Amino acid sequence: MKKRELNPFVKMAFELGPLVAFFIAFGRMKDNTYTFFGTEYSGFITVTAAFIVVMLATTALLWVLTGMLSKMQILSLALVVIMGGLTVYLNDEMFIKMKPTLLFGFFGVVLGVGLLRGRSFLRDVMDAALPLQPQGWMILTRRLALFFISLALANELIWRFGSTEAWVFFKTFGDTLALLAFFASQYPLLEKYSTEDAEKP
Repeated sequence: MKKRELNPFVKMAFELGPLVAFFIAFGRMKDNTYTFFGTEYSGFITVTAAFIVVMLATTALLWVLTGMLSKMQILSLALVVIMGGLTVYLNDEMFIKMKPTLLFGFFGVVLGVGLLRGRSFLRDVMDAALPLQPQGWMILTRRLALFFISLALANELIWRFGSTEAWVFFKTFGDTLALLAFFASQYPLLEKYSTEDAEKP
């Protein structure tokens, strides 16, 4: 299928919409219990089941509209289906709460392995979007690897020692805002090691 460009705001709506819907539905259903096929499920697990369906639908629609999916989108969807499916099947909310830990931990470890090999895997993915000198890529990759590991640890602490409400709030807003703040804080690095600046006379 040929790759097609999609309006950035529409694409963001597809990517963040299911998460926002999860947050709203959880707020309305968290105190309720639902019975399906003779088994009782909490509002959280019921919303998780619906979230899996919504994620599958929006990701499929995004693929139809753009003709492609990023590796991160595919991995995130796979983890939602697997961990969310285990949550519903075993009636245990632990599994879906571990999903961000696995996702952020995976990216942190992959970037770290690349650094140990003297290579920036981040550059392989984003080179066309960020014109940086090799040293800049290595610094940014090292910082992002540590940041992903920090997010994974934060998720573990929140779901293990905090309330479900705190975890849902963190998953909906916390890690997204943290990612935006991280990249905003890297502006001095991007400016310093920009190849565009290096090419200026």
